[in-house]
Amino acid sequence: MNGHQRRFEILALLEGSTEPVAGAEIARRCGVSRQVIVQDIALLRREGNDIVSTHHGYVLVHAGGPCRRLFKVRHDEDRAEEELNAIVDLGATVEDVIVNHRTYGKIEARLDLSSRREVHRYLDDLLSSKSTLLSKVTSGYHFHHVSADSDEILDEVAAELARLGLIVELLPYEQEGGLAG
Repeated sequence: MNGHQRRFEILALLEGSTEPVAGAEIARRCGVSRQVIVQDIALLRREGNDIVSTHHGYVLVHAGGPCRRLFKVRHDEDRAEEELNAIVDLGATVEDVIVNHRTYGKIEARLDLSSRREVHRYLDDLLSSKSTLLSKVTSGYHFHHVSADSDEILDEVAAELARLGLIVELLPYEQEGGLAG
C-alpha cells in the first residue's frame, strides 16, 4: 500500500468510527509505524480534513455535525467532577477546555468527554500524573465547547450549570474573538 492509498484508508477508518481511533490501532491496520501515521495525519490536515487529536485517538470532525456552544465557567478544583458530570449526564460532550491567560494567551486542550466513565478516567489521569486543571492558572475561570444533538440539550446544560452556580457570562470580546471558534 502506498502513501496515497494509506491516507485514503485512514480517512475511511476515521469516517466509519463513532469513537476516537488510536494511532497505534491505525498503524497496526495499515502495517506501518505510529510515526508514519502521525505524518499521514499531518498531510491529511493540510489537505483540509478536520482531524483532531484526543487522548483517546484521532477523530474526524464532520461538517454539519451536532449543535455546539461555548460555555464560560468558574469553580475550584474540587468541583470539576460535578461540572463535567452535569454536562455529560444531559447527553452532551465536553469537547475541550480553554483558558485565556493574560500573558500566554489562549491555551486549549482536547477532552472529548461524553460519559461519567470518561470523566472519571480523565480526572484519575490528572491525579495520577500529579498535574492540575488548566483553570488553576486563571483562578478557576475556563471555557468549554460543548456539543449535543440539539440546542434544547445545550439549553439544559446552560440551565444546570447556572443552577450549580458555575456558569459565568461571556464577555463581548470572548463571544466575537478567538474563543468562540
